[in-house]
Amino acid sequence: MKNTQAGNTVFTWGKRTYVMGIINVSPDSFSGDGVTLVENALMQARRFVEEGADILDIGGESTRPNFKPVTESDELKRVIPVIEKIATTVKIPVSVDTMKYEVARQSLLSGAAMLNDQWGLKKEPRLAELAAKYNVPIILMSNQRDIGGYDAGAGRDTASYSDVMAEVLAYLRQSISLALKSGVKDENIIIDPGIGFGKTWQQDIEIIRRLDELKVLGKPVLLGTSRKSLIKMVLNLPANDRVEGTAATVALGIAHGADIVRVHDVKQMVRVCKMADAIVRGI
Repeated sequence: MKNTQAGNTVFTWGKRTYVMGIINVSPDSFSGDGVTLVENALMQARRFVEEGADILDIGGESTRPNFKPVTESDELKRVIPVIEKIATTVKIPVSVDTMKYEVARQSLLSGAAMLNDQWGLKKEPRLAELAAKYNVPIILMSNQRDIGGYDAGAGRDTASYSDVMAEVLAYLRQSISLALKSGVKDENIIIDPGIGFGKTWQQDIEIIRRLDELKVLGKPVLLGTSRKSLIKMVLNLPANDRVEGTAATVALGIAHGADIVRVHDVKQMVRVCKMADAIVRGI
């Protein structure tokens, strides 16, 4: 795979695992880590940088199961001031986690250097046009929530398809094709299997076990398992007490080909990545 550049940072895939720190500027975060003040978000960003994060992913709309949609206006009010402040303060690239065109556009103008689309261009294909125009990487996630379902009583996603990895691969192939047709450079495409988005927790575990099958697509793989419901279902722990479960998914994800991990607990997961890389990559 070719190297990918975001801002002034060049990602050399295969050399090591990169860590993306999650900064939620939404009070509706599933893990209870949302920050609503710009200064608090900046403090978190600085701490993540000190702890070894390689990317900061900023989102203003919760995407937890059964989330309440946020208007474009409200998302802009949450996200843009934070991106402006963080992008001019830290030296690592800032990613914006959004599925709205105008939020993405203004985020790029405010200093974001990467787009994170949790619908893989399915809801808003014009995000690819922005990635091409501004020559920034775009993360394309496989999201099955429109064909799966949600069990409100159990508090988790459901699904009915038989081969989850075949579904994920087909989805990502379509997303990659759309991105390339819109002019996105091949090296600017990153893929994400979408843990917790329209899959059962058993299927989420299967995806991690079969993660190396995504390598057939020839793109760097982002894995986002941090504090998610598959850990809840196995360990029966609340969201803020899932660091060890997250660590296990990160280590095994790296063993099966993850190139980036998106996490809440940066300090701990940087250590997990370094140890896993020493074993898996021989460094």
